[in-house]
Amino acid sequence: GRTRPLDTGRLTPRASDVPRDELADALRIGLVCPYSMSAPGGVQDQVTGLARSLTRMGHHAEVIAPGRCESIDVTSVGVGRSRDYATNGSIAPLAPQPSAAWRTMAAIHRGDFDVLHLHEPLAPSITLAALMTRGTPIVGTFHAAGDRTLYPYFAPPLRALAQRLDARVAVSDSARALAQQYLGGTYDVFFNGVDLAAYAGPPPPRTPTPSVLFLGRHDPRKGLDVLLRASRRLPSDVILFVAGEGPDTPELRRTHTGSRVRWLGRISESEKVRRLRSAWVVCAPSLHGESFGMVLLEAMAAGTPIVASDLPGYRSLTEGGRAAFLVPADDPEQLAAALSTALFNPVAAHERAERGAAIAARMSIDALANRYVRLYRRVIRQRGVDASS
Repeated sequence: GRTRPLDTGRLTPRASDVPRDELADALRIGLVCPYSMSAPGGVQDQVTGLARSLTRMGHHAEVIAPGRCESIDVTSVGVGRSRDYATNGSIAPLAPQPSAAWRTMAAIHRGDFDVLHLHEPLAPSITLAALMTRGTPIVGTFHAAGDRTLYPYFAPPLRALAQRLDARVAVSDSARALAQQYLGGTYDVFFNGVDLAAYAGPPPPRTPTPSVLFLGRHDPRKGLDVLLRASRRLPSDVILFVAGEGPDTPELRRTHTGSRVRWLGRISESEKVRRLRSAWVVCAPSLHGESFGMVLLEAMAAGTPIVASDLPGYRSLTEGGRAAFLVPADDPEQLAAALSTALFNPVAAHERAERGAAIAARMSIDALANRYVRLYRRVIRQRGVDASS
């Protein structure tokens, strides 16, 4: 990646002190992510995807995040190491330490951005430091859903901090409902976006035997144990490919042995796309806390049938289950039955895959970036009006 090294010894020169070789209407956008870029995650993917798309549009988009930003192919500044914290039934790689906050503020100062875009602005990480910025319009995108967040415990101070946002976006109706319940305010609902170009072209051959693909972190919220138990009820020639890793990986590998499960570990973006396109079915057996479902959207873009838990975020994305087979969460028997239908009823599987592809076609990362640019310009104009009044 084109990572700009952070000089922590001084705060100058600012970007405004050097000539800009940009279009007159191009924006300088700081995209701040609270989660480490060294770890896979849906929020991280959205941040980097937006940065790529905004850059293609002629804007200067810069990612500020913990972790090794050299691993991403966008202009970026790494602000230090992250630590894993349990939250919302999962593990979040956050950077709450003061040194990361200081580096974040330094990067924002040097970036001289027209607008800051904070993802999960109230997460206990560097987005809180960015929220203290004065003078720069700030857009906040809320991704979380579910009933196991920190909002109920810290609602009053978080509500006050949220007042610093010039605009609020939620990635789904369930994410908006959670934020409104504890933080108040009004929210635009923007979909998450998928890079359709990555899924273009002739698809690779499907796996030679029936296969189910799981992509995600191995923690209790993602429900991998439920899928592994369900797989025992499937015909013996069905292969389960398990990508990703996490705190539950050692125990899951110890308790679920046998040749039908293929443990892939962490995979590259290109291999992820290839496996999504070649699998017979993609399964998302999460138990709770899923506000949107990026794995589902990526499977839709790949044209692959989906079996998923019947969670509000998944139900909304799949148009009430028209674009996926939805089953109750934490029910191995019903999950196995739905997987069998998706694997061995080609008519039903094809119908849902076609609907999913049509949904994905409307949710490109470029379309999302265009919506955000309109919002950026709106808050910049509003700040100008407020300053002159």
